[in-house]
Amino acid sequence: MPYGEAAIAEAVRVIASGGCVAVPTETVYGLAADASDARAVAGIYEAKGRPSFNPLIVHVLDLAAAEKIARFDDAARDLAARFWPGPLTLVLPVRADAGVASLVTAGLSTIAIRVPAHRAMRALLAACGKPLAAPSANASGGISATRAQHVVASLGDRVPLVIDDGATPGGIESTIVRGDEILRPGPLTADDLFPCEGRGPDSESKSGPLPLQGNITAPGQLASHYAPSKPVRLNATEAQPGEWLIGFGAIPGNDTLSASGDLIEAAANLFDALHRADAAPMRAIAVAPVPATGIGIAINDRLARAAFPRG
Repeated sequence: MPYGEAAIAEAVRVIASGGCVAVPTETVYGLAADASDARAVAGIYEAKGRPSFNPLIVHVLDLAAAEKIARFDDAARDLAARFWPGPLTLVLPVRADAGVASLVTAGLSTIAIRVPAHRAMRALLAACGKPLAAPSANASGGISATRAQHVVASLGDRVPLVIDDGATPGGIESTIVRGDEILRPGPLTADDLFPCEGRGPDSESKSGPLPLQGNITAPGQLASHYAPSKPVRLNATEAQPGEWLIGFGAIPGNDTLSASGDLIEAAANLFDALHRADAAPMRAIAVAPVPATGIGIAINDRLARAAFPRG
């Protein structure tokens, strides 16, 4: 349903009845439901086939709403003041009286929370008047959705309403921060977040290797995630027989993240390119090297998880 007053009104009706709807954010499309309704949150997990140990991000309209759910220290409040609304998720201690379903936090003592900037999600939050749990609107472990048609292809009739407001501008999920630690790289880099700390490019995340299921402390940390149905080979300079090559910069391929080598353009195109590769007739996918600097760190994080062997 195209974005507009009618779409928002219908989305409010679905959410009030305990359902979930797909809505764009500035990062990717999210699958939103009332974060205070345990059955509605369970509906998100069911629609996605998401494991219950994987927590959800809660979206709210502003800092005041966030402070009713989570406990902020000065450092977190500073980050919120600088980057909200925007693609920053903060992992903070959850308040005892937060009023969110326990499924949202997956049993953790912390909650992942953010204030989105996209007009559609903000309009929905304002109209609902409630915090909305909203992971990416795709089957669990699959490629994130940056277009409404991606949501439909991935989830089908498991979602009663998809609000279509075109391609998401950012194309990659939010940066997740706990304290001074980046748990999931994203559009906001370490230099953006902590400019006075003089971090090098290798210090973007302190979380170490791709975590196993027992190490999940925030959304987006599954080792195999954002994955096509085909095997993915990284750092490819040319296609091998039977491969669809996603190029970057001087490596053209069958498709490209950015012919000019622009990392921001590459981030915006990443999941769209993976969807096209997954639909191509070739049996495997190869991806050209992408520099691990700036937002390239987040791109490489998503590609490493997309290529991680499924158990």
